[in-house]
Amino acid sequence: MVVQMLRPWKLEIQLDHQSDQALYLQIADAIIADIQSGRLQPGTALPGSRALAKHLQLNRNTVVEALNVLLNEEWLVSKERKGTFVAAILPAFSANDKKNTTKKSVDTGTLLLQTLIDDGSPDSKIAPVAELARAYRQIFNRKAKWQIMGYSSEFGEVGFRKAMAQMLNHQRGMQINEQQICITRGSQMAMYLTAQCLFQPGDVIMVENPGYKPAWKAFENAGARLLPINVDENGIVVAEVERCLKKFSNIKAIYITPHHQYPTTVTLSLPRRLALIRLSNVYGFTIIEDDYDNEFHFGYRPILPLSSYAELKNYVYIGTMSKVVAPALRIGYLVTGDEWLMQKVGELRKIIDVQGDSIMEQAVLQLIQDGTVKRHLKKATHYYKNKRDLAEKLLNKYLVEQVDFVTPDGGLAFWIVPKKKVNWQLVDEKIQQKGFKIILPDTYSYDKTVNGIRLGYAYLSEEQMRDSVKVLAQVLSP
Repeated sequence: MVVQMLRPWKLEIQLDHQSDQALYLQIADAIIADIQSGRLQPGTALPGSRALAKHLQLNRNTVVEALNVLLNEEWLVSKERKGTFVAAILPAFSANDKKNTTKKSVDTGTLLLQTLIDDGSPDSKIAPVAELARAYRQIFNRKAKWQIMGYSSEFGEVGFRKAMAQMLNHQRGMQINEQQICITRGSQMAMYLTAQCLFQPGDVIMVENPGYKPAWKAFENAGARLLPINVDENGIVVAEVERCLKKFSNIKAIYITPHHQYPTTVTLSLPRRLALIRLSNVYGFTIIEDDYDNEFHFGYRPILPLSSYAELKNYVYIGTMSKVVAPALRIGYLVTGDEWLMQKVGELRKIIDVQGDSIMEQAVLQLIQDGTVKRHLKKATHYYKNKRDLAEKLLNKYLVEQVDFVTPDGGLAFWIVPKKKVNWQLVDEKIQQKGFKIILPDTYSYDKTVNGIRLGYAYLSEEQMRDSVKVLAQVLSP
């Protein structure tokens, strides 16, 4: 196919829809070949992604992915408000490399796709970045310099904390005020602060198995010992929790992801929620509740957090704004009704970070107040529901004979379980040979017995999603 654009050159791109190589990598290779041959000179402007997609008769996201490959490999440069251009200084290749352009691009593509079949990352392309940047500039220009540059509370901007408390009370049934919330640089910092302030060496914390290892590492770093509890189709097995409480006297807490359990996506059933709250009150252990993707729910309304139950005495509730606004936005929060624990959190936060990003907190607050966040969440929920439905359709078309899965009512990923025991190391090798990468089950497992993986669908284009599912179907076939 020869694409004649409103430029003084012709871009020749031959696409093979039957090839195992993804279309966006074929586009990237073709442009690299034109650059290496001299048909595209340094400084030459490329057509916009929409124009190129129209001429190639492809989804624009496919073209965007190709351009991202070229930008990452430094074949192209992007100039704000001007466009995309061939780089003035091109990547250095040996003569042998130039003879194997396609192989080089596939290898680089494999590197780029380390998380293509990921565990549920949001799509940064739909984030309200322009609105956030505008609010940030307005805050910076409106506030006096002495107000901006001085230190604020280690717990976060009080106006932002009030807004977050109001949101949690209104949308998640909680009954808190700004004194019970601490703003952090992402949920992992909230996890770290909680662990360091709650645990003493030798304390035991019960965790879901399979579960979220970055949280486990935070607990272990504080000296706590992990006690894995199995998860089934109704969430963490509370009967096992009760048996452990009767057996061990030094259990200090339990860490759970009850809304969409990580990684299996199941929701903790109401009887188990009530039973867990009762056990917490009787034995005095703290429930650390990680509500990492509460915002994205496709049913009537999300299940309310355990921390919203007035009966629960000991809890820490952790959430994040990163999936709501943008993945790179490191704003998380922790909530607790324990005044002593909140004081300890503030003291430690002041030692390691003094305070949060005051200007960014005020900028996000402005987006909350002017309705931008509400509109974005409505748009994003519809967007992700369509992505979920497409993923379900593809799984039913290509993988239904090889795996079992339950369509999630929210979140950003499927949990798929092969119907037969799988050698995941061998599967991983085969997938990498095709230019893809999966997150292996032992990433979630305490004892390496898990036989399932998460298939994130949120940030994938339709083309990428189809390619991912087809590749999984190929390597899982007998």
